[in-house]
Amino acid sequence: MGLFDRGIGRAQSIDDLRAAARRRLPRLVFDFFDGGAESEATLADNRQAFERVRLLPRALVDVSQVSTRCTVLGAPADYPLAIAPTGGVGYGRHGGDLAIAKAAARHGIPYTLSTSATASIEEVAREAPGRLWFQAYVLKNQDFFHGLIERARAADYEALVITVDLPVGGKRERDVRNGFRTPFRLTYRSFGDVAAHPRWALALLRHGMPVNKNLIGLQRDVTSVAGLASAVGRNYDPSFDWDRLARVRDRWPRKLIVKGVLRPDDAERLVRLGADAVVVSNHGGRQLDGACATLDALPGVVDAVAGRIPVWLDGGVRRGVDILKARALGAEGVLVGRATLYGAVAGGEPGAHRALQILTEELVRAMKLCGAPGIGDIDEILLARPPRRATHEGRTCAG
Repeated sequence: MGLFDRGIGRAQSIDDLRAAARRRLPRLVFDFFDGGAESEATLADNRQAFERVRLLPRALVDVSQVSTRCTVLGAPADYPLAIAPTGGVGYGRHGGDLAIAKAAARHGIPYTLSTSATASIEEVAREAPGRLWFQAYVLKNQDFFHGLIERARAADYEALVITVDLPVGGKRERDVRNGFRTPFRLTYRSFGDVAAHPRWALALLRHGMPVNKNLIGLQRDVTSVAGLASAVGRNYDPSFDWDRLARVRDRWPRKLIVKGVLRPDDAERLVRLGADAVVVSNHGGRQLDGACATLDALPGVVDAVAGRIPVWLDGGVRRGVDILKARALGAEGVLVGRATLYGAVAGGEPGAHRALQILTEELVRAMKLCGAPGIGDIDEILLARPPRRATHEGRTCAG
């Protein structure tokens, strides 16, 4: 390890890794990863929702031996944790997608590859074997969309993740203000920012501009951020509905996970449709600003599903105790996106590994302090004041 990597090893929190990523990246690139939609109220509330939950730990429990072994989507896993799909990681560090995938395999948890990743479906399967899920954005070009799904099946991905909260791209004002563009182009406006971050700039010169490899051949004219903030939106299909999702279910023979659910009635309908899991998510606060925090929405979705399929949570996870809180509220596990992204951008595979090490060590410590020697011992009894559960008619935020 070099000096830089030793510094990553000294990071004590995800916030430390975020700060290291911020130092390494030009502001416009960091803000692309870090920012949310419009006023970023939902982005902030995802985090604040965890801060609002307090715990009542059990005393006098033997926690000399703690096990985090659990079941994730019907198969054994080392932790109730998976990597969320994060697009464009290569803009932060060359090989970042693979770095995160390899760290996930090392920790015995699933890795979800984004449609807009800078590594291909086949490349990840070849170079980072482990439990692999593929997140498919719903594209207007249905032949291309179904081709992606077939590629994931051929590469033996365990699960397909369909994101349903993106009929249009969100308005990410940091990107617009910064003039962020893809492919990245050095302009007079960005020259000073880039020059102040030579490590990132030299790596870009050495490796070349990253490519969203899974989207090669789909669209070649994205040049601005009005561009990227919405290339996603322009390519994605706002007409995608329940009937189309049912057809995806029929075509995909393995596990189907539906991500982007906040309403209990939607979750209940997904159970009937045949989904194998739902992810309570608001796209990390990057789409609809003002959407409910995911931890607040979780209890209503858990009630609606009633144990028939697993419920996962995505958004705002920065501490190991957050995993414990989500489990106590009924989630099978959590997805982490920005946490490992910060680590990978700051320090490559060692940085992604350090992010997961921080989260899992904090989880074990929190379990000991709460008197929960096993994952099955984490339940609602540990919550000081459980959020008021919502009705199934669509109210999902705690009052």
